[in-house]
Amino acid sequence: MNFFIKEINTKLDPFDVFTIFKDTKNAIILDSSKKNNGLGEYSFIGINTFLTFKATGSKCSINDEEFNGDGFTELENLLKRYKIDKNTHLPFSGGCIGYFSYDASRSLEKLPETAKKDIAIPDIYFNFYDNLIIFDHINNKTYISASGIIKNSNESIKEIEALIANGKKIEYFDLIESDTKFYSNFDKSEYIETVGKVREYIRSGDVYIANLTQRFWCYNEKSPYEIYKNLRYINPAPFSAYLNLDDFEIISSSPERFIKIRNGKVETRPIKGTRPRGTNEEEDKKNKKELINSEKDKSELLMIVDLERNDLSKVCKPFSVKVTELFKLEEYSTVFHLVSSVEGELKEEVSSVECIRECFPGGSITGAPKIRSMEIIEELEGIQRNIYTGIIGYFDFSGNADFNIVIRTILNKNGKAYFGVGGGITWDSNEKDEYFETLDKAKALMRVL
Repeated sequence: MNFFIKEINTKLDPFDVFTIFKDTKNAIILDSSKKNNGLGEYSFIGINTFLTFKATGSKCSINDEEFNGDGFTELENLLKRYKIDKNTHLPFSGGCIGYFSYDASRSLEKLPETAKKDIAIPDIYFNFYDNLIIFDHINNKTYISASGIIKNSNESIKEIEALIANGKKIEYFDLIESDTKFYSNFDKSEYIETVGKVREYIRSGDVYIANLTQRFWCYNEKSPYEIYKNLRYINPAPFSAYLNLDDFEIISSSPERFIKIRNGKVETRPIKGTRPRGTNEEEDKKNKKELINSEKDKSELLMIVDLERNDLSKVCKPFSVKVTELFKLEEYSTVFHLVSSVEGELKEEVSSVECIRECFPGGSITGAPKIRSMEIIEELEGIQRNIYTGIIGYFDFSGNADFNIVIRTILNKNGKAYFGVGGGITWDSNEKDEYFETLDKAKALMRVL
């Protein structure tokens, strides 16, 4: 592998640059569109795919050549094939970008298959890229990397640099309201009734907390690129992403990190607790204070922090797992969230794929205990979650990784746009409040559609 990195000069931001390559097959941007909260460190654009790996159940494929195997194991084998030690401060300069859908967990746990699978996309999908464009927001620098697998590294970097030099700044415009009609797998009374069923499971001692989701969808003729452009404009988030894949697109403005692995250190940042933004500063202050002082929301987050500590303890060195932040308030354009951070040191024999596998899916979007919560989700939600509450991110050839939790995310396929919204249900949950919380979380997605 003829690996090479070059720093370039450009005044274009990540989305300006991505626009140059937006129609390229398998172009992906991992976009820290919200940079002012300390989380938006880097953005990455992947172009020029040299290998595509997909898996659903026990069926895997590499560049559309099919074979039987375990998706997590086969992906790990591919990363081992290209493993290199790189002398760079950049956490990701060569590797693969993609996703694990929530339903990839079916290959990890024995779950009942009662929920309907109504959208067909792969459970696991990763593109291995010959070139990455890297934006270091900490130092305000831009780089192009090349693996030299498809084309000579110097040659490919020159070509990309020339395209970027001719790129333009993107203009944003206020959204025009339309009469889009949204449909859901629950009506209001059904969702409220189902929250009551979760509370009964809690009363019976099955779980302490379980996440319940409703899925909205609408007919969509808008360009997925334009939808993402508008979403990053009105609802910037530190873990946004736009994936232009086979016959579908994923449009994400996620505020939640699942797992970051960097130089042997592991971090997860679960979110639990939500309040809507107010219509003025006074309302904002009131809602903020209410969330910070909510014992119900803090207990929700505490349960998930405990679950995440246990998950990280499976892959981290003994006594290295620590809660470094608890009950931190974060502001977004439509909501406030309570967030915590749990960190640890990865065992030397544990790979990044194995770490993800052992902790997947994220506890904040299942509940505790995790497996019983997943069984209840399967029973009560009625349809498979698909990409929603899965993870999107990268694996670097040197062992680093970073993945979001797929929330505030639209899947666009066959003229329809789908998105899930949900929340953690505890014994203290108020059924109507839980329903309206899902609508607060849906606001930005509904606006762009």
